Amino acid sequence: MSAAPPLELRGVSKTYGDGAAAVRALAEVDLSVEAGEMVAVMGPSGSGKSTLLTIAGSLEEPTTGEVFVEGTALSGLSRGERAGLRRRRIGYVFQDFNLLPGLTAVENVAMPLELDGVRSRAARRAGLRALAELDLADRADSFPDELSGGQRQRVALARALVGERRLLLADEPTGALDSGAGEGVMRLIRAACRSGAAAVLVTHDAQLASWADRVVFVRDGGIVDSTRPLAGPESLLASGGEES
Repeated sequence: MSAAPPLELRGVSKTYGDGAAAVRALAEVDLSVEAGEMVAVMGPSGSGKSTLLTIAGSLEEPTTGEVFVEGTALSGLSRGERAGLRRRRIGYVFQDFNLLPGLTAVENVAMPLELDGVRSRAARRAGLRALAELDLADRADSFPDELSGGQRQRVALARALVGERRLLLADEPTGALDSGAGEGVMRLIRAACRSGAAAVLVTHDAQLASWADRVVFVRDGGIVDSTRPLAGPESLLASGGEES
């Protein structure tokens, strides 16, 4: 029997407000993301992309439908159990980074591990390794307000990747980075997928989406198309070629 996918949405809808003021952000969305797969979600502003991401990560509850993470139905979990699942299994990269201003870069990265019972020294070592992979080892003891926007974004990514998360959810993960740093971020997300994680990236950037195994297009709260990039940067690198 095959293992359950890291993420599955079945008939997920989300409505904000009531009556005439009701706004339907998602409409009967079905989506399954397999282990090792990177899925890019694209669509116009207000199409429901970010709502899909927050519901997938249990930060919001659907109005109808069900979300499964590694086969576990989120609706059957208590608030505390959902929080534990997020810490252990899901890594997030938010548009506004959500770094705690009173903690250093390495403390921000190590915090989810410490909350899950990992000893402080071991959590710090893991945090330093994650920062080093993103060329931020020299800024480990800097506070968020001492970092540039791009550096804060890389700290947020390091926090999402630290530990053994099996599902990575990212909202515009390279938005504050130049092209070189952005490629480095995508390589790391790809490496996480090769290790068995699943990744869902919300983006408006076709170049970023070309790294994905599958691109899902959302409009008016529903998935209107799903396709596979023909030859993105990852396939070119794997074949030894260079982008033109």
